Amino acid sequence: VQLVESGGGLVQAGGALRLSCAASGRTFSGFAVGWFRQAPGKERDFVASITWSGGSTRYGDSVKGRFTISRDNAKNTVYLQMNSLKFEDTAVYYCAASNNYSGVRYRGYDYWGQGTQVTVSS
Repeated sequence: VQLVESGGGLVQAGGALRLSCAASGRTFSGFAVGWFRQAPGKERDFVASITWSGGSTRYGDSVKGRFTISRDNAKNTVYLQMNSLKFEDTAVYYCAASNNYSGVRYRGYDYWGQGTQVTVSS
């Protein structure tokens, strides 16, 4: 499955963005999807994940209460709504998919998008 992220950009602190992760090549059927982010010189960090059914989600501690992950399987798309953005949210955001893992370890995911840059100005 091929993943394409979109929706990144430049936003002021306190603002909001919605990222999208669209699947092509095959459907998202049966795949859990995770969002990760990586800032320059730092490790790739878990942001959020959602199971295929959407019935279970999890979030990294730094984004709980501010970010919301959701999916529309009919559109083969997963979303990450990011509110109350902070300067420290600045990073490249990646979506990833797996048909047997929905946890926090990036190595658990098999398919990755190319990433989208999110820059939050302070």
